[in-house]
Amino acid sequence: MTLYKAYYHSPRGPIELVSSETGVKEVTFVKEVGEKSLEQPAILRSLKEQLKSYFEEDLQNFNLNLEPEGTDFQKRVWEELCQIPYGKTISYDELARKLGDPKVIRAAASANGKNPIGILIPCHRVIGKNGSLVGYAGGLPNKHFLLDLENRVANGVLELF
Repeated sequence: MTLYKAYYHSPRGPIELVSSETGVKEVTFVKEVGEKSLEQPAILRSLKEQLKSYFEEDLQNFNLNLEPEGTDFQKRVWEELCQIPYGKTISYDELARKLGDPKVIRAAASANGKNPIGILIPCHRVIGKNGSLVGYAGGLPNKHFLLDLENRVANGVLELF
């Protein structure tokens, strides 16, 4: 399978985008921009357009084919993350309960941290039991930014943490 790479320059810095011809494989905050693919399939162009709309506060739900690679359990966790509404958060405890077993909290947190498609699979919407921001592969400042953006748009107010 051929993979394609592009970059989107977000308000929080560069985001690396990786796709196949048919689906999104990775969306990751990065510190530096590397080489991009010469060929840019339609899925990457659409992803860039949708990210632009998201950051401009015009898009709440992405409409792209996602192709994350992971274990069956990780994919189950990522599917559950996609059920968290825009502008809302849940705790890691709640995530484990939604998966059907409160004892899988650590495994669910680990799968959350290994999510290869940040923003689109909204792992940033999972917070600590006490409402604190904990863990985010893209960095806590980016997590705070994303939650603030979504909260502001969804609720028309700023009331985070």
